[in-house]
Amino acid sequence: MDLQALADFNVVATCGSFSRAARRSGRSKATLSRRVAELEQSLGVRLLDRGAQSLRMTEEGRALHEHTHGLLSEIAEAGEAVVLGAATPRGRLRVSAPVVFTHVALPGIAARFARAYPEVQLEIVAEDRKVDLVEDGYDLVIRIDPSPDECLVGRCFLTDERLIVPPRDMPKPLPKAGHDEVTVNAVSLNTATPGATWRMESAGKNAQILRPEGNLRLSSLLMVREAVLAGAGAATLPRLLVAADIEAGRLACWGIHAGPPVEIWALQNSRRLTGTRVRAFLDVIEKSFPDKLFLPSI
Repeated sequence: MDLQALADFNVVATCGSFSRAARRSGRSKATLSRRVAELEQSLGVRLLDRGAQSLRMTEEGRALHEHTHGLLSEIAEAGEAVVLGAATPRGRLRVSAPVVFTHVALPGIAARFARAYPEVQLEIVAEDRKVDLVEDGYDLVIRIDPSPDECLVGRCFLTDERLIVPPRDMPKPLPKAGHDEVTVNAVSLNTATPGATWRMESAGKNAQILRPEGNLRLSSLLMVREAVLAGAGAATLPRLLVAADIEAGRLACWGIHAGPPVEIWALQNSRRLTGTRVRAFLDVIEKSFPDKLFLPSI
């Protein structure tokens, strides 16, 4: 079996069209179509059903794709490891990361990486959706508090905590005698559980229960932060997002929202070897957070 033809077929199968496959691979549509046709002829089966406006894998094509696309990635990574060894990383590196972390922390990290490894074309995509590393063509994905996934392996490189932050002129609520909870005007994510309370821990004081109430629910942490800055109410926000605002006096901090720490992980496909580009990027990230804590000066 021709491995190049098999690789071309897998690119087309992953992308879902010859046009997208051509853009990703840098090979012409005509070349890809010819190579897939040659592979079909050598195997004696049809792998793709080609329509006027669509492309669909046959059962045979789907089975071939599922059994070989991971193996081809491993072969490519193994070849890279052998050829490059400890040489300077080069080539393309695609990373998917959450929107807030990307905007707050990654610009500086990306700049340091680009200066250190000028032969790597680094592409970082800010998105909160759960991407598929293989289908979406990523080498590395950064996730916050990820669920276990047998297809992904990686490491936690940063922990963070949630702070209860109000506008700077909003008075801190005081509990009334005989009441365990205090109601506060708040801004919430639209994914927050209705009726959920905040357990606030302050240095040297007993934990206090806050019941957030408000009519403003937003779809992103960046929007919530802007609303708090505009005086709409208090919110729970990650330290990495508001540390600079608190230090500059733009926001106040009542305390820490009790609970387990927020963990930020860098993950890659468990079926692929760790290439020199990924290792280099992970090294820059971990050096940026030597104590696994976020510092506003990063």
